[in-house]
Amino acid sequence: MSRSRLHFTPRRPRLVLLHVLLHVIHRGVNRAAIFIDDEGRHHYRRVLREPCLENDIVVHAFVLMDNHAPLLLTPPRPEALTVAMRVVGQSYVQFLNYRHGRTGTLWQGGFKSCLVESDRYALMVCRYIELNPVRTVMVALSEEYRGSSVHSRP
Repeated sequence: MSRSRLHFTPRRPRLVLLHVLLHVIHRGVNRAAIFIDDEGRHHYRRVLREPCLENDIVVHAFVLMDNHAPLLLTPPRPEALTVAMRVVGQSYVQFLNYRHGRTGTLWQGGFKSCLVESDRYALMVCRYIELNPVRTVMVALSEEYRGSSVHSRP
């Protein structure tokens, strides 16, 4: 009987360009809920704020949906995003597991990211993120959804 060997291909490094925004998505495994209540959303915002400040990452937009968290970010260096998102992911999982008496993974792999290469596309991504609760018929107006950066606008 022959044994098959698993071969793991290392993940390619993320493409991060200076001063180019990134559309980042943290998604629950199997699209399961990552936010069970408003306290979870508040905690995610807290654990997102600190590593972003420490790594000089600008948060332009976010919305904390039930099963995913799309973000629009500008990291100053390639490694800053990876460091910050690792802290966010680990801190939030520990919080959620403890608070709800659960164990195991929460995230569907690592976070996903893609470059936002133009101002026009950046505006589209920002609108897509902040209108997510309206599109999914959770609220009639984006301002009605508490877990969104729409409340952070001047």
